[in-house]
Amino acid sequence: MTPWGREGRRLDRSLRHPQENRLLWICVAVTTLTVIGTFDRAITEHSTQPLLVLLVPALVFFTRGQLYARQRVNGVRITEHQFPEIHQIVLDAARAFGLPHPPDAYLVAGHGQINAFASGHGFRRYVAITSDLFEIGVRNGDLAALRFVIGHEVGHIAAGHASFWRQFGISIANLIPGLGSSLSRAQEYTADNHAYRFCPEGVHGLCVLAAGKYLYPRVDFAAIADRARTDQGFFVMLVNLLATHPINTWRFAALRDRSKPGRVF
Repeated sequence: MTPWGREGRRLDRSLRHPQENRLLWICVAVTTLTVIGTFDRAITEHSTQPLLVLLVPALVFFTRGQLYARQRVNGVRITEHQFPEIHQIVLDAARAFGLPHPPDAYLVAGHGQINAFASGHGFRRYVAITSDLFEIGVRNGDLAALRFVIGHEVGHIAAGHASFWRQFGISIANLIPGLGSSLSRAQEYTADNHAYRFCPEGVHGLCVLAAGKYLYPRVDFAAIADRARTDQGFFVMLVNLLATHPINTWRFAALRDRSKPGRVF
């Protein structure tokens, strides 16, 4: 038994968005029915061509493996000797969420892109943070904002979002516009809940998504959240439906008002 306990064992169910599991089962059902239909078509038509869909697990496996290798060979590994203060944040988040092992963490060149993500390969889990996002904590001294980001990504891992079987189970559904993206938005709310539990004082760091790493300190978080009530309409809902992340106005509103879950639709 490690100091972190077993993965997922201590996951607080209140952190998971209430629509996530429902959407997950729908996506898994779509993938399962597609595979069953493929077998049936192959048998009735005496053709092996439909069986090509069975290569999807291998495709998911190799895509995950390639992505992990890319971070390892091109990124900067965050350790107790290299960016130790950030390494400690990763350890703190892993411990807070009951992970059996802290994930690997990498700093990768952003080239102007503000992003962070969590994934895995085999039994390994890792988070990667682009340099442009990393700078808000290391260069600008806003460690709270970076703690929120790391809490969000480690939250994805704690919630099981980086699992191979989960990603394979929703792989076919991801090809259907609005279906896989809806599950993804629910997962983002779940990860935000983890981040808020881990470092609520860093929530202002999300303003970097709206204004960038230089201007975000001057952004009024509440003003963006308020626009969730005023900026509405068909095209707003369409943009949200096709997006893998909740639109900023809804996301900010969910983080400000903790009494109800964020809007997925």
